[in-house]
Amino acid sequence: MAAPACLWLVFGFSPEEAAGEPGPGPGPWRLEAGPEGISRVWPAWSYVVVETGAGLEVRSAGLRRRLPGWAEALPSETHLVLRGAAAAGAWRREAALGAALQGEPAWSRPLPPEPPWRRPLPLLPGGFATPRPPFFTALPAGVRARRLVLGTEHALALGAAGEVFSWGGGRHGQLGHGQLEAELQPRLVEALAGVPMRAVAAGGWHSASVSEAGDLYMWGWNESGQLALPSKALAEERARDEDKGAGSAKLMPCQEQLAAQDAAFISIQAFPALLDLPQDLEVSAVSCGSRHTAVVTRGGELYTWGWGKYGQLGHGNNTSCDQARRVEHLVAEGLRVEEVVCGPWTTYVRVREH
Repeated sequence: MAAPACLWLVFGFSPEEAAGEPGPGPGPWRLEAGPEGISRVWPAWSYVVVETGAGLEVRSAGLRRRLPGWAEALPSETHLVLRGAAAAGAWRREAALGAALQGEPAWSRPLPPEPPWRRPLPLLPGGFATPRPPFFTALPAGVRARRLVLGTEHALALGAAGEVFSWGGGRHGQLGHGQLEAELQPRLVEALAGVPMRAVAAGGWHSASVSEAGDLYMWGWNESGQLALPSKALAEERARDEDKGAGSAKLMPCQEQLAAQDAAFISIQAFPALLDLPQDLEVSAVSCGSRHTAVVTRGGELYTWGWGKYGQLGHGNNTSCDQARRVEHLVAEGLRVEEVVCGPWTTYVRVREH
């Protein structure tokens, strides 16, 4: 039977594994769509909210439940924020995954009527929502954001003219200001000034942006190679594997070679760095997980890198990687990638048959 023309595939950690049950493996596995299809996904660590033709639906291990009356989701492991036509609200995770959204929400906010092209969550009129207290934060009047993304400790906003603002925790360089201090208010990322951006993404402690020309910029923590820059931790892991395989016959252990190369490794990249993809490919979309990154090229291919313990990179193994690699499985199956959304330890990919 021919595959649907458009479907979602998933790599990595599953809700079943989060519940302590056997999972489907590193993937890819198909996200069951039903007759309505799936248009959008919002993954958390242990569950995912999907948008079908019939509305929103929350899915976890052994659970599928509709969320009638809501249009967008912002999930976390403590709360689920939902947005409807007239209000936004936050419920504790247990209530969101229960039989129904019973009782009073932990937070709610009425919303004024908005045009159909309203900006997506977490943006709300006057500020933005977070899936943890205080749930709503006002934005300064000078920040006219058209897109906002949340990391573990920081936030990025994409301005109306393509400028990038960042604020929050900065100890891993994830703010892109060249220092490791926190910023309480949105601050322009000056290193990107004059280069209009079309997309931003925030991982656990790293950040990314895509320019209108299709160039990819990355900054922040590189402990697992999530910036596609040389990672000492990954080099040490490879060296241990090579030393084990070589035994006593090796004249210069890989660990000694590693010490000689220390200067080449990058743990923190505090300024945005232009990343050159293979064959100078142009990027159309980027998404960041906790410690991995995925991009879609304008040719419809998926490249991933960073932490891969649960197979979230899509390369058929559980190996981490500090270089951008094409996901060959999708190419072999003749699938064109249209969108990518990273959960903390997963990668959701919307594909279409060529």
